[in-house]
Amino acid sequence: MHVVVVGAGVIGAACAEALSAAGATVTVVDRSGPAAGTTGAGEGNVLVSDKEPGPELELAQASRRQLPELLAKLAEELGQADVEWQPKGGLVVATTDPQPLHDFAARQREAGVQAHPITAREAFELEPNLTREITAAVHYPEDGQVQPVLLATTLLSAVRQRGGQLLSRVTATGVSKHALLTDSGVIACDHVVNAAGPWAGDFAAKAGAPIPVLPRRGVILVTTPVVDLVRHKVYDADYVGAVASGDADLQTSTVVESTPAGTVLIGSSRQRVGFDDTIQVDVLRELARKAIRLFPKLRNVNVMRAYGGFRPYLPDHLPVIGEDHRVPGLWHATGHEGAGIGLAVATGRLLAELMTGRTPHIDPKPFRTDRPGLAL
Repeated sequence: MHVVVVGAGVIGAACAEALSAAGATVTVVDRSGPAAGTTGAGEGNVLVSDKEPGPELELAQASRRQLPELLAKLAEELGQADVEWQPKGGLVVATTDPQPLHDFAARQREAGVQAHPITAREAFELEPNLTREITAAVHYPEDGQVQPVLLATTLLSAVRQRGGQLLSRVTATGVSKHALLTDSGVIACDHVVNAAGPWAGDFAAKAGAPIPVLPRRGVILVTTPVVDLVRHKVYDADYVGAVASGDADLQTSTVVESTPAGTVLIGSSRQRVGFDDTIQVDVLRELARKAIRLFPKLRNVNVMRAYGGFRPYLPDHLPVIGEDHRVPGLWHATGHEGAGIGLAVATGRLLAELMTGRTPHIDPKPFRTDRPGLAL
């Protein structure tokens, strides 16, 4: 079985890896190159803390369990698989009414998430530089972080080692029976996987199977290196509401975390502005202001750079994973918005299971292409 995956971001890479592990011959095509789009503009979040109980949380929990196992397997197969995986845990704090945070954590615990309410003193022991204005805190030991480009390229390395190939600077233009059409020619195959991220809607339309994927822009600030200022992934409780919102207008919420290099990443923003990649100073200023409120010592830290990217947004906030009901041989794996890094491993495994006829490890029905939430 020959499968062509359109998109060399982390979702496409995860699908390609899972398919090649299942015995398929895999070709990955990308109009730019590995992790050149959404993945390269991400923070590397692997979160269970920000999701309401339901299908997306189940996908996140499955992916979180599988990621360390997959990395260990790839390290043995490739000789190395350093993706800067940090299972450092997350801390969600409230600075206003604490009840919504406690209620949310209680619902998550019922769904099997480790969500531990802690006192302010315990929060300060975890994060000594945290603002003293917090009214509640919940510790999420399962949250983690990876370097997203390294994760995608490591997955693609496994594909190539198993005999697959990556074709960069090749643009997919459509599908025909048993083939992908590109600007470089026709690639014969048995199946095509649409993992084109924010551009998946455009490719799906060209393939005759439109899905309402839209780009949702996010911006991140990066500070100069500092020592031990932030130890966990820390964010304000209003982040959960921003993730779940479908509002097109600008929304910002505070997410602060460190990297192995000592820099601090500051997010997050969400805004539907098409593919306008203009860096807006007012957005950067808002992110900085909110981050300083959470970690006052950041006031004395310099910002080194800012970058932005587009996330694949679907109106019902669920990715689409599975075969298209209109075009035989066309499959979709997209719509993960800003959670793609944390959902990638389980997404790839689920798609490979469905394509090869194996029993799915999670219920695929909520992610099907003919669900009401995807109706155009």
